[in-house]
Amino acid sequence: MSEMRALAHPDDDAGARRAARLYERYRDTLDVPVAWNETLDTMLSHRSVRAYLPDPVPEGTLELLVAAAQSAASSSNLQPWSVVAVEDPARKARLAGLAGNQTQILQAPLLLLWILDLHRLTAIGEAIGAPADGPQFLESFLLSAVDTSLAAQNAVVALESIGLGSCYIGGIRNKPAEVAAELGLPPQAFALFGLTVGHPDPAAPASVKPRLPQEAVLFREQYGSERNALAIAAYDLRLRSFQREQGMTERDWTEQASQRVRGAASLAGRDALREVLHGLGFRLD
Repeated sequence: MSEMRALAHPDDDAGARRAARLYERYRDTLDVPVAWNETLDTMLSHRSVRAYLPDPVPEGTLELLVAAAQSAASSSNLQPWSVVAVEDPARKARLAGLAGNQTQILQAPLLLLWILDLHRLTAIGEAIGAPADGPQFLESFLLSAVDTSLAAQNAVVALESIGLGSCYIGGIRNKPAEVAAELGLPPQAFALFGLTVGHPDPAAPASVKPRLPQEAVLFREQYGSERNALAIAAYDLRLRSFQREQGMTERDWTEQASQRVRGAASLAGRDALREVLHGLGFRLD
């Protein structure tokens, strides 16, 4: 009997962790009767880290993250992305200024710039005497953005699995031409986003932010919006509860999201992105 109880303990522990992780993510119970494992635990524990210790990342970490990134799916194996690793404090400071003066860029020992890179494919075509016009089409840009994002998220799962933290920096698109100049990017290369990487500061722990209920995002067979209003109203309440716990200003998600997509003025200069991309060598036909 004692042996049976001992064998049951790991499953009991896994079930408890599964329930805890799902509750943190939704601030509600969700019955998902599947076997739990460390990969799932890492993924559902994800949170953005905006406060870092000054310690450098362990030797070999950068190469490990790139290997994880390159293990992501790639459409037609085109691999249309690159990454620029920045550790120099002066360059990080300049990039922080271009990205809205975000403190975490200065604190993190490593900043990764994920580059949508169609330059490489164009250069290969020219080198073998088969000029490539395909990269000039909008589909190629979209494909590259998808592949770059998949690669970066693989790197995030990898770094979190070894105890590091990260935060995506979308503000790197505020001044894309200036960022391209700072990084020495060739034509048809664009910094899609940044990613700070480092050891989370235990004095400023980050918490798991609850997401929309699955009723608002999961549909079977066909899209349906009839459940959205109730699900989103419930989410507003849960998010306010989270904000209250964290000492944050309480604000409904519906208000926050609506403000963020209200118009050109809410896009921090990114409303002119098409024109800037043309200047960087993307036709987007």
